[in-house]
Amino acid sequence: MIKMTPEYWEQAITELALHDKTMRQIIQRFDGTILNSRGDAFTTLARSIVGQQISVKAAESVWQKTLLAVPEVTPHSIIHTEQGLLRTCGLSHRKITYLQDLARHFMDDVLNESSWGGLDDEELIVQLTQVKGIGRWTAEMFLIFHMLRPDVLPLDDIGLQRAISQHYNDKQPMDRKAIHELAIPWQPWRSVATWFLWRSLDPLPVEY
Repeated sequence: MIKMTPEYWEQAITELALHDKTMRQIIQRFDGTILNSRGDAFTTLARSIVGQQISVKAAESVWQKTLLAVPEVTPHSIIHTEQGLLRTCGLSHRKITYLQDLARHFMDDVLNESSWGGLDDEELIVQLTQVKGIGRWTAEMFLIFHMLRPDVLPLDDIGLQRAISQHYNDKQPMDRKAIHELAIPWQPWRSVATWFLWRSLDPLPVEY
């Protein structure tokens, strides 16, 4: 498995630590950890669909069973695998439908990786959310974990909301507008800030 790391990482953590005392303390706790991309767009999106609405542990279990049933997860293999076999991996009928719709988008070149570099974050989110089962949150995870886009702020992410509440608001909830305003000083490195806030809740890095 090829892994890629962001070339901007050191600059990002230096600037975040400089502008935000709380962020500096979190970064220091997890010094040496770094965001990685697995380097395969289809696999990243497929894993995110598998992981929807279940725990990280359960998602990993289902994914490993899927790999046993379909050793090479590609658009072609997902389209041509019997749904019954995929069901035995723990995938619901709905998730199988989502995975096969995703596969068709890749096979029909509706999702074309070669064009993504020219799209800004919002344009790419719009394109990805045309696929069944990919909402804004899933698209944002893809931008962070696959595209390594540096300035994504997933306002609907429960982990981000919890971490900001814990570190910045005396454990009281904050609404989307307040979180957005709080994160202004983190620009243009909001993906990195988000990643470290996730680490503050769970030191084990999640990879899609």
